[in-house]
Amino acid sequence: MLSWALGFFIVAIIAALFGFGGIADAAAGIAQFLFWIFVILFVGSLIIGILTGRKVFK
Repeated sequence: MLSWALGFFIVAIIAALFGFGGIADAAAGIAQFLFWIFVILFVGSLIIGILTGRKVFK
């Protein structure tokens, strides 16, 4: 999911450089949305991992 956010961010930068403001805004909004979803899922996974007490590494 983070790679998708990075991809949309790159599309937004390229679109902004060529003057496509609407496309750049849309791509940046999608990238920001995907990034925050990734952060929320990552933190949720960390919390669940801590609460269950499962050890990943020995």
